[in-house]
Amino acid sequence: MCVCPGPRRIGIPVGSSSLPLFSDAMPAPTQLFFPLIRNCELSRIYGTACYCHHKHLCCSSPYIPQSRLRYTPHPAYATFCRPKENWWQYTQGRKYASTPQKFYLTPPQVNSILKANEYSFKVPEFDGKNVSSILGFDSNQLPANAPIEDRRSAATCLQTRGMLLGVFDGHAGCACSQAVSERLFYYIAVSLLPHETLLEIENAVESGRALLPILQWHKHPNDYFSKEASKLYFNSLRTYWQELIDLNTGESTDIDVKEALINAFKRLDNDISLEAQVGDPNSFLNYLVLRVAFSGATACVAHVDGVDLHVANTGDSRAMLGVQEEDGSWSAVTLSNDHNAQNERELERLKLEHPKSEAKSVVKQDRLLGLLMPFRAFGDVKFKWSIDLQKRVIESGPDQLNDNEYTKFIPPNYHTPPYLTAEPEVTYHRLRPQDKFLVLATDGLWETMHRQDVVRIVGEYLTGMHHQQPIAVGGYKVTLGQMHGLLTERRTKMSSVFEDQNAATHLIRHAVGNNEFGTVDHERLSKMLSLPEELARMYRDDITIIVVQFNSHVVGAYQNQE
Repeated sequence: MCVCPGPRRIGIPVGSSSLPLFSDAMPAPTQLFFPLIRNCELSRIYGTACYCHHKHLCCSSPYIPQSRLRYTPHPAYATFCRPKENWWQYTQGRKYASTPQKFYLTPPQVNSILKANEYSFKVPEFDGKNVSSILGFDSNQLPANAPIEDRRSAATCLQTRGMLLGVFDGHAGCACSQAVSERLFYYIAVSLLPHETLLEIENAVESGRALLPILQWHKHPNDYFSKEASKLYFNSLRTYWQELIDLNTGESTDIDVKEALINAFKRLDNDISLEAQVGDPNSFLNYLVLRVAFSGATACVAHVDGVDLHVANTGDSRAMLGVQEEDGSWSAVTLSNDHNAQNERELERLKLEHPKSEAKSVVKQDRLLGLLMPFRAFGDVKFKWSIDLQKRVIESGPDQLNDNEYTKFIPPNYHTPPYLTAEPEVTYHRLRPQDKFLVLATDGLWETMHRQDVVRIVGEYLTGMHHQQPIAVGGYKVTLGQMHGLLTERRTKMSSVFEDQNAATHLIRHAVGNNEFGTVDHERLSKMLSLPEELARMYRDDITIIVVQFNSHVVGAYQNQE
């Protein structure tokens, strides 16, 4: 089968003739993400090196290191694409009439790609003043998978105070991350509503009156909602708020934000699982809910209400606070923990939740059951359902599901499910005047940049103040001429730092284009952005970033009042 690190990081046997389970619910036009000049010679050579009977399932080279894949197929089902006989000699022996030329994107072409998905929102002023602790936010996405598996969301809570912002990193397709990006904020908003407001909403639905708006979304035109599933999603949400009404008699008016976030995450994941088990008479919806449940997504969400900042994280995306010190320098404060094998507490939690006999198998090669990198995620029912339940759902499901070898495959050493949870870890931070911004980003950013560099680059961009450090060459032997070139490049960079009108775009430019000296190299940036879709995932992951800028004057006023 093909091992795909792109939109479908799963294994499908070559003999299968069914459509892929994780094909895209609403394919985004590739030309929107990559309107680039392709390296023609590279594409031609690469195209002759490998072929596959299921071209629509194979989206990258079979020689990608498994450490870059979030989901690794089990060896029993992992058959790589078969190379043509003597393919290396074939490509080496191929003659070209002319010397291969290098194709580089021009600066305007680079900017067009980097800015295609950027979005900015400024909090409106009242009587010439911004009374919110948030000035606004910038967000952007750069795909590596085709289509992109990351999602982002931002919304203002209308019936309660505060703003919600989140990034979502999908794996085994984009179905789960898409569903979570549409639904999670509604579950959080409902969890935060007082008893009286919940009753008003339920009475309005019961009598057919217009509903009170709960959220005001701040969306890029490319951030779509699934209209076909809206009724199904609404019915599940309504069941949730009806249960909240029954549980809460209205005596207590205090809402615990941490508890509300945890309940919302867990309830949405439970609804995703239940919808897949129950199915739907509509064949399209029935297939959709199964795709959502069998794929997965991590989530990192921030709720900002005045000076109260809560971060709820499930998986390995991160939240980083940018703090400006008295001398003007920048420091990074981590507000989330990665839920993976590098987190000792997560390893210990997993081992305690399962028998001692599974201590050596629950995490193998730094992956859950040797397969999944994040230890917490939405969906991924193959790591949550019992074997009997999986078989029952697959056998009663559509042919595309029943004929798909991935869905029928049971993870190795699968004895005491569930092995995976969507319960978030919630961190609270009280904002201070020196807390200038918050960066929410999927792991595609953190794999390429250190947190301190991320905060410094954003901080310098937002303030326009650059603290020049001695140029570090990292052990390289640098001539006087090369050093002069580096200093000249830094001066040029200073004059053009504001070519980006979006902090997230500026950060992506550095993440993709930084050279070994820590400066943006246009040639490197051009090469990385002009990689063919089937190769891009070999070098980086999808990158999604939200940069939230805080209003220091309002935050300081809160402090003075107390």
